[in-house]
Amino acid sequence: MKTIEIENSKLAYLDEGKGEAIILLHGFCGSSGYWEYVVPELSKNYRVIIPDLPGHGESDSLHEGCTIEDFAEKIKGLIDQFNVQKVSMFGHSLGGYITLAFAEKYSDRLNGFSLVHSTAFPDSEEAKKGRMANVEKVNKEGIQPLIDGLVPKLFSPDNVKEKYVETAKEIGYSTSPQGAKSTLLAMKDRGDRNKVLESTELPVLLIAGERDQIIPAEKTFSVRKANIRQSLIKDVGHMSMYEKPEDLISDMKLFLSTIHDCC
Repeated sequence: MKTIEIENSKLAYLDEGKGEAIILLHGFCGSSGYWEYVVPELSKNYRVIIPDLPGHGESDSLHEGCTIEDFAEKIKGLIDQFNVQKVSMFGHSLGGYITLAFAEKYSDRLNGFSLVHSTAFPDSEEAKKGRMANVEKVNKEGIQPLIDGLVPKLFSPDNVKEKYVETAKEIGYSTSPQGAKSTLLAMKDRGDRNKVLESTELPVLLIAGERDQIIPAEKTFSVRKANIRQSLIKDVGHMSMYEKPEDLISDMKLFLSTIHDCC
């Protein structure tokens, strides 16, 4: 991993390949390691930048009371330091919330964007209570029990015994307790960003898992427009980058080639 200082905090990242820049943003209690099966293929034709989001992996946490918008500002700081004018952004789960916040404020810095097992809807009241319960869980028990309870739910029930589930757990254990708590609160308080999908003229790709227990497909496919593509990946849960990376890569490459052809 490489590191860079952005506003006095460390952000860790990988930077692979050459060509048009794409950014991959992982989900909650993940890291750049979530994309390990995706990067080798994409980096053959693109410059692939994969940060550890603040509070995750090897990156420093944001301040207490941080927002999803603060995460988006950190990503803008990263591409500013690289002197990259435009990127294509793929956001998985939490990464999708950040992608939408980025697209809302900095659409001129995007060639297109994608939500991967994510949604433009805000948390329901029930989900907000779950976020707070998890904050208390981390306060009382630390990060490991949170990860042990969360990670199996990310996968299709048919896949929970696969070795990559343990890999996802190990990645989750590297999340700092403060980072997890700050992120839970930021996700709880995020707004409805369906208006971003409704108003954008950028190419958009929405990817959902057929057996996603966290964000069902109807929550991902919330807006239908000519510039918005939809893809439902069969037999996967919330983690197609592990469960069916070849299908995810195919969707991503097709989307990127379409952006290149039209723009």
